[in-house]
Amino acid sequence: MLGLVSICSTFLAVSAATAAPLAEPALLPTPQVECGPDDAAETDIQGRVTPEDHASGRAERGFWCNAERIGTFGGDAVDGTVGGFKVERYVDASGRECAYYDSTLLLGTDLFDGGIGTNVLDMSDPANPVKTASLVTPAMLSPHESLLVNQERGLLVATLGNPAFNVGILDVYDLTEDCRSPKLLSSSPAGILGHESGFAPDGMTFYSASPATQTLVPVDLSDPTLPVPLTSYRINSHGLSLSADGTRAYVASLDGLVILDVSEVQAREPDPVIREVSRLSWESMSIPQNAIPITIDGHPYVVEIDEFGAQDAVGAARIIDIADETRPQVISNLRLEVHQPEHFEQQSADPGSSSPIQGYAAHYCNVPTRVDPTIVACSMILSGLRVFSIVDPANPVEIAYYNAPSDPNAPTAGSYAMASPTFVPERDEIWYSDGHSGFHAVRLADGVWPAAGSAPVQPAPPTTEPTTTAAPSTATAPAQAAAPTLPATGGGAPLGLALAAALSGAAALWLATRGRRAARP
Repeated sequence: MLGLVSICSTFLAVSAATAAPLAEPALLPTPQVECGPDDAAETDIQGRVTPEDHASGRAERGFWCNAERIGTFGGDAVDGTVGGFKVERYVDASGRECAYYDSTLLLGTDLFDGGIGTNVLDMSDPANPVKTASLVTPAMLSPHESLLVNQERGLLVATLGNPAFNVGILDVYDLTEDCRSPKLLSSSPAGILGHESGFAPDGMTFYSASPATQTLVPVDLSDPTLPVPLTSYRINSHGLSLSADGTRAYVASLDGLVILDVSEVQAREPDPVIREVSRLSWESMSIPQNAIPITIDGHPYVVEIDEFGAQDAVGAARIIDIADETRPQVISNLRLEVHQPEHFEQQSADPGSSSPIQGYAAHYCNVPTRVDPTIVACSMILSGLRVFSIVDPANPVEIAYYNAPSDPNAPTAGSYAMASPTFVPERDEIWYSDGHSGFHAVRLADGVWPAAGSAPVQPAPPTTEPTTTAAPSTATAPAQAAAPTLPATGGGAPLGLALAAALSGAAALWLATRGRRAARP
C-alpha cells in the first residue's frame, strides 16, 4: 500500500553526480573481417542495399557474410508487419526449447497476416520452428519494447505499450512447466504506463519504463500472481538493464546513459528511494534505446544502443567503461559505413533510407552472456543483423552479418530488423525477427564466434582510406502448424493509420532528444 501511495502522491528527489567531460573516440565505422567464398556479400559500402540491388532482384536473395539462415517463420506474403522488437529464448526443466517474439511493430499491422499477439515457437528443430501458441492477453497483444524472459524464474513478462505510451497492463506468464504452453499467472495494471522495461536478474522486480511520461515503475513479482508497484521514479527512461545483484539500473534515458542506485528497491525498503549515481551523453546520440552491463576479464562495461537517426545523426552503438561508475566513458563505437555522415547524400535515394522510423540506423543490441561475452549482435534495421567481436572491447570488429531477403510486395522496401536478438551459444546460433520477414534462426560459420579467452579478431585490410568524423570533445518458411489462440481483446487499425501512429510516437521521442542535444553547452 505504501508503494501505491507513493506512486499517486509524489516523485522522488534525485541526487545527481555529474561527471566531468571526457574525450570520446573518433566516429569511425567498425572494421570488418573477410567474408567466406560462398557468402552473398554486400555489393557496396558496409551495410548498404542500393537501388540497383533492388532493381536487379539481388536484394530478394538477401545478403550474408560468415553466417547462414537455418530456419524461419512467418515471412510469407507479408501485407503488414510480422516481427516486432524482442526475441527471447527459454529452455524448460524437461529440456524443451522455445522462442518468444512479438508479432508486429504496431498493433493492427499484423492483422493482415493472419496472426496477432506474441508468438510461441517450439525450437526443438531450429530449422523448422513450429508455432505452438499465440498469446493475446492485453500486454502480449501490444508489448511494444517491453517483452522479457527472466531465466532464473522462468517468467515471461510484458506491459501494454505503443510508440508513445499506453496504460501499463502487466501480463505475467510461467514457462517452467512447458515452455511451449505458457501459463498466465496475472494480468493487472501494475505497470502503470508502458513502453519499455527491465528485469532484475533474480526475477523479483520488473521495471516498467515510459520515456514520454517520465515514469519508471519497479514492480514486485515476489508473488507473480499478485504484482505490486513499489514506487515511481521520474526519469525519461527508455530501456534499462540491472546489475547482477539488482542494485544498479543502467538506464538508456533520452538524455543518455544514467546509472541509478536501486538498492533500496532490491532490498524492499519501505518507501524506497532511487538515487542517481552518474550520467553520460555523447555527441553522436540519437535516441538511446537500451544499456547492458557486462564484464570482460573482470572489468565492467556497458553496451549502449541508440535507435534511429537515419540521414541526420545515427547514434548506432558503443561500449562504455564504467570502472569508475561516477565517471563513465565511451571507449569504442559499433557502427557501419552507412551510418557515417559523409555517405548520407550518396545513399539518400536507397529504398527506405530516408524514413525516420526505418533507414540505415540501429535499434537493439544484445549479448549472449553478461560475463565475458565475446560478441555483440545488433539489429540495424535496413542493414539487418550485424555481429561484432568484442574480445578487445576498445577495438571491436564486425565478424558476420545476415540481411534477410527483401520482399518487393512489403509495405515499404528493404529490411525492418528492429528486434533485440537472443542466442544459442552451444550451437553458434542467433535468433532475431524482422518486421517484413518474421522470425529468423541464423548460425555463424564454423570458427567465427570467438571462444572465451581467444586473441582479438583481426579485421581485413581496408580497401579504401576511411574518412574520419571529428571526435566529439565532451561527453555528458517451413510448414507452419496451427496453434491455439487465447481470446483476444481490442481491435486492429488500418495500416496507414497504424504507421502514422508509429511515426508520431517515434517523432515525439526524436524531437525530445534533439531538443536536449541542442540545449547542451
